[in-house]
Amino acid sequence: MKQITSLSHMDSPTRDSKTMGSKAMDSKIMSPKTMDFHLATGRLEYTLTNDFLFKSLLQKNKKVLKALVASLMHLRMEDITSIEITNPIELGRSVTDKTFYLDVRLELNKDTIINLEMQVLNEGSWPERSIGYLARNFDHLEKGEDYSCTKRVIHIGFLDFDLPGIPPEFYGTYKLLNVKNNAEYSDKFALSVVNLKHIDMATEEDKKYHIDKWAALFKAATWEEIKMIAGKDEYLNEASSELFKRLADLTILEECEARARYYRDQKRLSRLEQETAEKDKQLAKNEKDLHELNDENKRLRELLKQNKIPY
Repeated sequence: MKQITSLSHMDSPTRDSKTMGSKAMDSKIMSPKTMDFHLATGRLEYTLTNDFLFKSLLQKNKKVLKALVASLMHLRMEDITSIEITNPIELGRSVTDKTFYLDVRLELNKDTIINLEMQVLNEGSWPERSIGYLARNFDHLEKGEDYSCTKRVIHIGFLDFDLPGIPPEFYGTYKLLNVKNNAEYSDKFALSVVNLKHIDMATEEDKKYHIDKWAALFKAATWEEIKMIAGKDEYLNEASSELFKRLADLTILEECEARARYYRDQKRLSRLEQETAEKDKQLAKNEKDLHELNDENKRLRELLKQNKIPY
């Protein structure tokens, strides 16, 4: 049977839409029944760390969404009676729109609000950002509603960087606790972080619920990795199959490329800002050294003058 080779990974030089179009159309020639990720080889055009691809996949396939949430929340599939994304995106709309949000906000079992966010770009303010998302979602009561009706709110971030001052771990959860005895103040306000850099630190509990497998799937850069990770797991295979279909869609590829350009631009801007800050720091040091040298010269001249020594 003919092997299907994917396009190269997002770190490769940007391809124009015409090139992407021909590749996508090649995939679209096949009927949906023959589109099987098990036949694909080589590098992925984009990995699931691309937040547009991440959201579009979860929005398109509720079975995958349900399985991922069950894994993260340590639930059985049958424990999830309802799950709905409350901020769906229009897949044909450009991600360059300033009002475009790529977090996945969903309602679970009509009593829990969960915000999923893929964030691989370290902008240096993740704790504040995640708390902001959490607080906005927590403030969901309509005027006149009793506070007892407040739904549990959870923010789960998938990060590819370490948080400063926090010991590295794979899957960490933070709650409102008493600082003296760790008594829980409320179970309705929680933050979790899945650190994609530390999959090797997954605990036995993380592995029991396959959270490490999901994280590995998100980072996988080749179809060979995808197939190895998915194995015989029903839901990881479903996610891999949906990923294959997403990457065969020209519209999705164009939006992923727009997002990848944004990542690259932000990284370049961050480097320029860092270089400018370092130059400003060095300039300030030079000015301080010059000021101190002038003061020292002035002091020496005064000393020479006092001792009537010509200079």
